[in-house]
Amino acid sequence: MVAVTFVIAIILYSCKEDIPTTDFSKDQDYPTQVVENMRVIQFSSGIPAYIVEAPIMERFSTVEVPYDVFPKGIVLKGFTSDGLLETKIVADYAKHIVQAREEIWEAYGNVVINNFLKGEKMETDTLFWNRLTQRIYTHSWVRLTTPEFFMQGYGMESDDMARNAVIKNPYDSYAIITRDSTEVLYRDTINFVGPLIRNRDE
Repeated sequence: MVAVTFVIAIILYSCKEDIPTTDFSKDQDYPTQVVENMRVIQFSSGIPAYIVEAPIMERFSTVEVPYDVFPKGIVLKGFTSDGLLETKIVADYAKHIVQAREEIWEAYGNVVINNFLKGEKMETDTLFWNRLTQRIYTHSWVRLTTPEFFMQGYGMESDDMARNAVIKNPYDSYAIITRDSTEVLYRDTINFVGPLIRNRDE
């Protein structure tokens, strides 16, 4: 019996160099959680305040600063206190980082920000959203189109509903100076439900 044990020990020792080992230090290269067709709704007083939608969310929680990524794009919708869809942000890729005293969203690639109540549209390649300060900003090129003017430049900052966007370094921009006083500049067709139709029996 001692001889058999000795032989087994020799075999195991001679084969230990051939046994593959797992490098657990590379676990951070893989997501710890994957969510498909994600849809998150944040309510305020029973009314949706934000809706976040994405085909795929990948969570990396084993790194020093945990984060979520949205490799196939993201759609963020912001609503007024009356429940009207005011702002919509679309991007090809996004990243969400939460730390002790800040929460940052990063959006990259074909970023489009629409404010439907004002009829304004912004386009850029990079956008940051500080959720705690409720500000969005970029240092990249940005184009802003409104019913009254067109502006482009580098750098932009606004509240997170894109109500008061300011382009830091504008160039080649223009505004419409004169208009017909009876002209309606913009109609919010996103939240318009149409006129009430009376019942024929009334």
